[in-house]
Parts: sequence; C-alpha cells; structure tokens
Amino acid sequence: MIYGGHFDCTEKEKQINALEEEINAPSFWDQERSKTEKVTQTLSTLKGQIMSLQEIRKQISSHLELVELLETEEDKTVQASIEEELKNLKKDLEQESLHLLLSGAYDQNNCILEIHAGAGGTEACDWAEMLYRMYLRYLEKTKRKVTLLEYQAGEEAGIKSVTIRVEGNYAYGYLKGEKGVHRLVRLSPFDSSNRRHTSFASVDVTPEFDEEVTVDIDEKDLKIDVYRSQGAGGQGVNTTDSAVRITHLPTKTVVTCQNERSQIQNKEQAMRMLKSKLYVLEQQKREQEVASIKGIQRNIEFGSQIRSYVMHPYSMVKDHRTNYETSNVSSVLDGNLDELIESYLKGAE
Repeated sequence: MIYGGHFDCTEKEKQINALEEEINAPSFWDQERSKTEKVTQTLSTLKGQIMSLQEIRKQISSHLELVELLETEEDKTVQASIEEELKNLKKDLEQESLHLLLSGAYDQNNCILEIHAGAGGTEACDWAEMLYRMYLRYLEKTKRKVTLLEYQAGEEAGIKSVTIRVEGNYAYGYLKGEKGVHRLVRLSPFDSSNRRHTSFASVDVTPEFDEEVTVDIDEKDLKIDVYRSQGAGGQGVNTTDSAVRITHLPTKTVVTCQNERSQIQNKEQAMRMLKSKLYVLEQQKREQEVASIKGIQRNIEFGSQIRSYVMHPYSMVKDHRTNYETSNVSSVLDGNLDELIESYLKGAE
C-alpha cells in the first residue's frame, strides 16, 4: 500500500507466489488458452506493480539522503533538482495509488461497453455517436484493444446503439464508472432555429467473465431475433440475416451481436454477453439485500444520471457523483477522461 508514507507489498507478493506455483504445476498448460493467458497476464501486471513500488521506494530513500545533506550544506542547484524530481515522484505515487483502488473482484477483466441513444430522435442519436467517438479516442490513447460487436445507425444521423469489447489491463476497473446516463446540453445543429436542446444517452459496462462462470437460463425465457447486420455509417457488413438479438424476458435484458460472419457465431457471442449481464444482476441483487439488512442506502441502478456535458450557454462537464468539474468540454469529448475516471475511483473508495 502507499498511504501515510509507507509501502506494503506483502499482499501482492503473496499473490505473485501463488500464481507462480499455479503456473509451475505440470497440468497448468493443459488448460484452455484463455485461462492460462489470464493467469500469466495477472502475474505480469502484479510484477510490474511491485517493480514500480520498489523503484518509488528507492527514489524516496535517495531524496531523503539529499535532503539531510542540504540541511548541513546549502546548494541551490541540488535543491532545485530535488524539487523537480519530487514533482515527478508525486505523479508516480498518485498513479500507483490509483492502481491500488482497482481491487474489485473483476477490475482486471476485459469488458463490454454499450451506448444507447435516449429519447429524442436525431439529437439523441448524434449524442450517442459523440460518446462513441469519445470512448474510442480514450481507449486508443490508453492502448486498449477494441472490437466492434454491434452497430445500429440512426435514421438520419448518429447511432441508435453500439456495443464494443474492450481488452487490456484493468479495462473494466477503469471503465466501470462510466455506467449510467450521460446528458448533453447544446445549441442543436439539427434545429433550423438554432435552439438549445438537451439530449440523453445511456452507457452500460459489463465485466467479461471466464468460461467457468455459469448462469442457469431457461430457453423458454429467451426471445431470439435475427436481422441484417449494419456497419459504421449504415453500410452492410454482409448480405445475410446474421446479426442476433437476444432478450431475456424475465429481466428484460437485451444483448446483440453482429461482428461474426455467421448467425451461429453471433448467437454464441450474444449468449456469453447475456450470461455476464445476468451474473452481474444477480451480484447486484445480493449487494442490495446485504445493504438492506445493514440499513445501508446504496444506489446501484443503471438509470441514474451520472454526468452532464454543457456546451451552451456556458462550457462545463460535471460528474454529479464526485462534483468534479472542468470547463474544457472539447478536451473531454476528445477522449481525455483520465481526471474524470480518477476522481470517480478515488471517490468510490
């Protein structure tokens, strides 16, 4: 840990030892590739964190020695150098502290991110596409892999919905706070009178689970539709009805997939997504029951408005959960989400 000026890597070192024992077991490499890759990726991440913490500890010790030296012999050049290095060290400490907040059960997992336009026709569809572009820019900057799973273009502009798979270290951990309703206020480019409009779009983020996660689903509870796939800009991916939409009737949970070439493959991918969503819903239900027993009021509903993006009559992005604000709307919409995400993670802790 990095709090109160001390480090404790014991827990991470225990995890590393346990993972190394698992990898060294004779039967480890006989497992499915997805399982071995997750273990080796987790081990690599933990070792990287330990190395970073050890390097920070080393730098602090070095700086303390120089500070003691300055107490007996003043040297303005050395002092200026130390002050500059301490600024960099502070940034490193803040980054490592952030990593420590990503300790949730599924924070290291890949995830599925969905964007759905709210009511409002073209305005809402355009806003959904703006959010899609924002997340693509962010994921590109953070070097995470994106796979398009489903894309439904708007009738005149924008998108009705889009679903992507995000791969990379702590993909779910960093994006989980984006789940909720996003609100845009601006002068509408689609209004001939140039009036101010408010648009809404919802974002859902679901961790991707390993194959061993099982959820009992009754086939009678499913409504399965097939339709023609669409690509970005409304162009067809192929000429067959290969896209699949599955609705779980008891929970009204809907998943869609169209990125695969065949209907069978899309159905398999959609079922994996559905199982992940239903598993999360069950976990949330248990959390609500525990919170109810303890008398804790906890809002974990999907429909809560989390953030406003105001472009007129003033410029501001405000996260309503953390009260973090910035006037640089264009920067946020260009994918610079680090401060918003970090403020949420620190507030959630």
